[in-house]
Amino acid sequence: MSIIKGINNVSLHIVNWDEAKRFYSETLGLGVPSFCADEFGWCEFGAEGETHLALNRWNDPTPPSREGGGTVVLTVEDCPAAVAALRAKGVRCEDPIGIPGMVTYANFWDSDGNRLQLAGPAPA
Repeated sequence: MSIIKGINNVSLHIVNWDEAKRFYSETLGLGVPSFCADEFGWCEFGAEGETHLALNRWNDPTPPSREGGGTVVLTVEDCPAAVAALRAKGVRCEDPIGIPGMVTYANFWDSDGNRLQLAGPAPA
């Protein structure tokens, strides 16, 4: 019997707290956080029963490492259209890459420099 019951959240270290909350809420359109405690530096986006995307305010004077770690992958219906929409909002995005029979994906960066990824249907 596994002691792991599921994935609770994926969290990112955030230096620019208010800017990051605005990026995820407004720029990415995730809406109002499902939980946010500014006094503790923790904010989550996601519905009940889903894996949440969490922001964890970085208070250490040494900047957090942006190397290694996990990647938050966000599902989209049309990766090239999603990239175009994000670029129109000033978000830095790589060009989409299509892998036949698998996925079309593109890397992009949040307001704090964290790399994220879009994933949509494979090219026809």
